[in-house]
Amino acid sequence: MAEFLTLVPPVAVLLPVAILVALLPRRSGHALGALVPTLAVGWVWFVPTGAHFQTTFLGFEAVLFNVDDFSRLMGLIFGLIAAVAVLYSYASDADTTQTGFALSYVATSFGAVFAGDWLSMLFFWELMAVTSTLLVWHYGGKAVRAGFRYALLHGIGGTLLMAAILQTYVAKGTFLFASVPNGPETAGITAGLPAALAAIGIGVNVGFIGLHAWLPDTYPRPHVAASVFLCVFTTKTGVYGMYRAFPEGNVAIAYMGGGMAVFGAMFALFQNDMRRLLSYHIQSQVGYMIAGVGIGGALGQAGAFAHVFNHILYKGLLFMTAGVVIYRTGEQSLKKLGGLWREMPITAGAFSVAALSIAGFPYFNGFVSKGIVISASHYHFSKGPLPIGEFYTLEWLLLLGGVGTFMSFIKFGYYAFFHGEYEGSVPDANRLQSVAMLTVAALCVFYGVFDHALFSLLPFDVTDGDVVSHVYETYTIPHVVEGVALAVLGLLGFAVTKKPLSKLGRVPDVDSLYNPAVFYGTRALVVGVTELYAAVDRAVVGATRVLTAAVTDPNALYGRVVGVDEDDPAYPLRAGIGFSILVLAVFVTVALLLLP
Repeated sequence: MAEFLTLVPPVAVLLPVAILVALLPRRSGHALGALVPTLAVGWVWFVPTGAHFQTTFLGFEAVLFNVDDFSRLMGLIFGLIAAVAVLYSYASDADTTQTGFALSYVATSFGAVFAGDWLSMLFFWELMAVTSTLLVWHYGGKAVRAGFRYALLHGIGGTLLMAAILQTYVAKGTFLFASVPNGPETAGITAGLPAALAAIGIGVNVGFIGLHAWLPDTYPRPHVAASVFLCVFTTKTGVYGMYRAFPEGNVAIAYMGGGMAVFGAMFALFQNDMRRLLSYHIQSQVGYMIAGVGIGGALGQAGAFAHVFNHILYKGLLFMTAGVVIYRTGEQSLKKLGGLWREMPITAGAFSVAALSIAGFPYFNGFVSKGIVISASHYHFSKGPLPIGEFYTLEWLLLLGGVGTFMSFIKFGYYAFFHGEYEGSVPDANRLQSVAMLTVAALCVFYGVFDHALFSLLPFDVTDGDVVSHVYETYTIPHVVEGVALAVLGLLGFAVTKKPLSKLGRVPDVDSLYNPAVFYGTRALVVGVTELYAAVDRAVVGATRVLTAAVTDPNALYGRVVGVDEDDPAYPLRAGIGFSILVLAVFVTVALLLLP
């Protein structure tokens, strides 16, 4: 059985199924689409650690799939959320073509996280950009332009990553990861320029500050069910890629993660579009994961991947609840909603679970994984340039991001569900939407209460003193007090800022600078090139006319040049002398150009 499983990686099944789903009738297509990711979860669970399929790819030694503790965790949560998202898609009236694109996106994500070498990973990485762009474009309208920007940025990021991978190949002589047979002695991307290129290239996918604007630009545009898929795979595969590139951690990446946690939460607080708010919070929450990868070590990496697992659950749930609100009301802006908890109690309840989870309130799954990363920032990282009391620089950045998260989701819940009354009657989520949401909500609570169930999935046992230098315990009095204190500070912060925030318009982000810069810069380049071509064309045409006239009627040409009338008796002599001088000048010029 184990040998059979190693011969059939999920990507080899999911890609054909994605095509088949797009061709089948809607009900049977979605049924198949939900079944196959569920079977993929079983494959990931039972395939033995260390299983790999080694072959040649494009003439190079490659491992098309490799199973270790990191890829196994990614495969488990990818398959689980994909199955639920397909069910949600069917319940939200998505057509089979869209779901087919979504499953092709899932398949390529599986291919990337189970690759055992950089070349295979890059191949699927770029296919992810293609399949996710098609998923965005399928909806049409404003999603098309956003999809172009999305594709452009991810194309640039993939190109930078490719450059880093090629330089690493030159240094190591192989594309293989260090953990597979015949792999290099040192893991990760080669230090120096390759590492910098890899960090920026992968940084596009994870939403580094300054490279993040594609997130809030793209994810609010397509069908509500498409957003559930989009919020999961690109950024989390990016976190996985960052770990593969920097398995020993990196100080700059850790601080970037802390900055992302604060920046994303702050900009989320400014938003009134529900999905735009959630998109900024992807950047904020991925910041915790990137911080864990940057910290390095068993505790930091375990925290990063625990947060990957948990984030996929509660962020998928948040996009489902927002999607149901949009599906039922047709409104995306929080300013046009209110009082929906009376009309939509199931959706409001699912949102509350997801909001408490993402904010890191005790006994919800986000509390467990955030706590691991924050502990790693205290016990396994330097104090940094701005320690405050017993809190180190990176630690307080992560805590400040937690306060911002509470404020953002208090705002979301207040304006969408609990403030005022909604005019008219709105039905709650339909049966299958409710099943999808309540299933994920139950998992958010389960992994928050039974934290050891989550620990058993992690690549390192955070409760074993032989594995981590500081044993992590979730439910200690200081941890619980910290979680409650962040909630109180978030509530007070929202109360203080509620009035100014209500008057706030759209706050510009970096795309307000680089979108016009790219547009007008590209237009100037195109105009400059075309005008230069036109000028050269005019010059060549003019020179050709002169040359033609010189050959066919040199006397007339000379007369036009010097302004001599052809009836002048001295005209033939002057024309002959002038033409001779012209020929001599051309000869001398050509001779000078040809001399060595």
